Amino acid sequence: AVDKIRLIPQDFFAELCEQIIQHLNHKIPGINTAELCQRIQTSGVDINIGDLAKVANTLSFLFSTAARNKLSTEELVTALGSGVSPLPKHAVQVIRHVWNEQGKAIAVSEDARNTAAVGQFVDMKWKLGVAMSSDTCRSLKYPYVTVTLTVADPSGQITDKSFEMTIPQFKNFFRQFKEMASVLETV
Repeated sequence: AVDKIRLIPQDFFAELCEQIIQHLNHKIPGINTAELCQRIQTSGVDINIGDLAKVANTLSFLFSTAARNKLSTEELVTALGSGVSPLPKHAVQVIRHVWNEQGKAIAVSEDARNTAAVGQFVDMKWKLGVAMSSDTCRSLKYPYVTVTLTVADPSGQITDKSFEMTIPQFKNFFRQFKEMASVLETV
């Protein structure tokens, strides 16, 4: 991850650190690495989304471990400098600044960590479609519902998960959501 951190310009690295801190503070559901990666690539840096996700995971682990151990800014910077492959100077400066400004606010309660371990639901979109025909069947006229769930995984990476359902499956899905809503209203 250190080699990839060297590639990331300081302003993008600072933005990534800020988003990670906000995610750890439960202010945003996750880090949109796809969008950030595209912006970094547009600036001329050759980095792929997998490498950026590794950097984000490493930084998330760094910040959450530092919060759990209640490290001061100087203790964190000292720990970063004593590693096998030290971070670039610009990265240490950004981490120092972000940790000094916002690091103390990271909520590290057991409940918050347990909740984050399963990921977080961000958004849901659905659309109704009709398959008119296919290679093997001239006339289908088969209605279906496509559902896209946006989810932030435990490390904060935002991903979309899509699936299709028949109308009876969607009606069952909808019924289950109504049951959940009625249970939540009693809480």
